[in-house]
Amino acid sequence: MARLHLFDLDGTLLRGTSSPVEISRQLGLEAETIALDEAISAGLMDPPEYATRVHALWADLTDAHVTAAFEGAPWLERIREVWAEIRERGDYCAVVSLSPSFFVERLIGWGAHAAYGSRFPAVPFTEPVDPTGVLSAAAKVEIAARLCEEFGVTAADCVAYGDSHSDRDLFAVVPVSVAVNADRHVSGIATHSYIGGDLWEAYELVRQAR
Repeated sequence: MARLHLFDLDGTLLRGTSSPVEISRQLGLEAETIALDEAISAGLMDPPEYATRVHALWADLTDAHVTAAFEGAPWLERIREVWAEIRERGDYCAVVSLSPSFFVERLIGWGAHAAYGSRFPAVPFTEPVDPTGVLSAAAKVEIAARLCEEFGVTAADCVAYGDSHSDRDLFAVVPVSVAVNADRHVSGIATHSYIGGDLWEAYELVRQAR
């Protein structure tokens, strides 16, 4: 039976940062976005408000900024090697993140079968962000269920990788989970835990798990 590996992005594939922070760094607005990250992590704002606030910060954002952020971000090592191995085994890999879809979807080029993020308008922005397209922790579970149907697997065949409270709901419905450089919200509920900078090492913890 094939398995579906579900990866979070911010704090998981990206170590110690988020894609909005990396995007904002290109605009000289890193500190403002770190403050927003801290606020949402503390439960002081919800994902739609967060998305609206970062959208407002990015009034001058261009595709060149996004490319520079993606290429310069502190990714874990061997992401593409892990995804190539997953494909070779006949398994599936997907990224599901609350971050902007225009950043998350670039990971298709690295070998992910699917990549989902919060729906933002095209860059440069000429429209507001639609709050109904912003993902949540519960939405991650819904997307995982749709992916299971698409790939012909069940929740029992899934492995989830994440680092924070937005991954709790998903960790609760899959049998195997890896807390990657995680905070207190998921480190105690994951079946495996990894601290480090190499995705292959995290993947090896569950590579043979069924």
